[in-house]
Amino acid sequence: MEVKMRMPHTLALLFFLMVAALVATWIVPQGQFATELTDAGREVVVPGTFEVAEERELLSPLELFTAVPRAFAAAQDIIFFLFIIGGVLAIIRATGAIDALLGRLLERFSQQPGALIFAVIFVFAAASSAMGASAEYIPFVLILVALCRAMRLDAMTAVGMIVAGYGIGYGAAAFNQYTIVVAQGIAEIPTYSGWPVRLALLVPFGLIGVHHVWSYAERVRADPSRSLVHDIEIPGASDPPKDYPAMTLGHVAVLVGFIVALGIAVWGIATRGWYLNELGAAFLILGLVAAAIGRIGPSVTAKKFVQGAMELTETALLVGIARGIALVMEDGQILHTIVHGLSVPLSAVGPELAAVGMLGLQTVLNLFVPSGSGQAFVTMPLMAPLGDIVGVSRQVSVLAYQFGDGFANMIIPTNAVLMGILGMAGIPYDRWFRYCLPLVLKLLAAAAVVMVAAVVLGFS
Repeated sequence: MEVKMRMPHTLALLFFLMVAALVATWIVPQGQFATELTDAGREVVVPGTFEVAEERELLSPLELFTAVPRAFAAAQDIIFFLFIIGGVLAIIRATGAIDALLGRLLERFSQQPGALIFAVIFVFAAASSAMGASAEYIPFVLILVALCRAMRLDAMTAVGMIVAGYGIGYGAAAFNQYTIVVAQGIAEIPTYSGWPVRLALLVPFGLIGVHHVWSYAERVRADPSRSLVHDIEIPGASDPPKDYPAMTLGHVAVLVGFIVALGIAVWGIATRGWYLNELGAAFLILGLVAAAIGRIGPSVTAKKFVQGAMELTETALLVGIARGIALVMEDGQILHTIVHGLSVPLSAVGPELAAVGMLGLQTVLNLFVPSGSGQAFVTMPLMAPLGDIVGVSRQVSVLAYQFGDGFANMIIPTNAVLMGILGMAGIPYDRWFRYCLPLVLKLLAAAAVVMVAAVVLGFS
């Protein structure tokens, strides 16, 4: 009798990872680096101060469950943003503007999926590289999923475009204020220094992403049964209509409103320190404006908003549990121990291998500290002086950090933005892992070559 192994639901998988993190806190020695406050008021670790705790404080199994509501509280900004986005997109869908837009895009790209993939990946990569965009892409998920389905592609292709752009943009970021500015500040090198090199690297890394997504898309178009999600029902999705509505002035006004709302939010993020609260407010206003343009009454508007938000309940749960994994390790005081243990071997090799080792270290640590700025504050105070010792410039140390952070973000289940995108598209994490792992490995291999070249050429 043949027994089939089935992957658990993504929510169950994330909870199992929380359990594994709890067990690790019982096994891995607890320890801490001393910390100090920067001029900006952020806490960073002090190199050379790591000490193992004299007495182990064991987390009880009960704390595994108290960590869940705390994790939801810690991830509340993304969770509530998802609910708002789901509700507002449902209102916009009710106006017919999205169907009309899909019809026009199909006329333009129906025979050129490669052009669509190229454009989406590079536009998103440029936005992430320049201003650190990530959660801002969530509103595009269902739109791109619907477009890909109509083009005989699948939801994996749609998400592949988004996440490849997002991850590559972070990995080869030129001006990202959440990663580059923070890491270079801690490494005590001029802000934005080396940007021409990082901007140039965006092109080859972007082409690797385009090739991966395009080659998969071509296989699916030739044989839909080869889709990794052919047996999965997309939440809130239906078969693409055979005829799309004509684009009216009302539809154009709604779509222009969408672009204006996003543009205002991006401007606020770049110049006023806005983030998800203000971004959510911008989309709430957009929802009301769209309802007014589409002549949708208050009761219908409210009903559509609730329906759209309900469709993202599972996604919100995934985001909360994903945050809980890192929270358990923080509570168990093993995060600094892991950083210290992984960094020690780097001091025993030459600069070229040390640079590649730094890349591997940052990649592994991103599982435990998925926040880009958070990872910078934990690791850069250690990596910058370690680089001085082994002959790696601080600019190269920053490059290792951003490669590891950006590329690993595309696949780690502790990344709340990734889990939100996958949840919206209805893609189980195990299917995404199978799809994305080859891409991440290709990007990391290319990054390793770049690290060696950066050391040899004296990038500083």
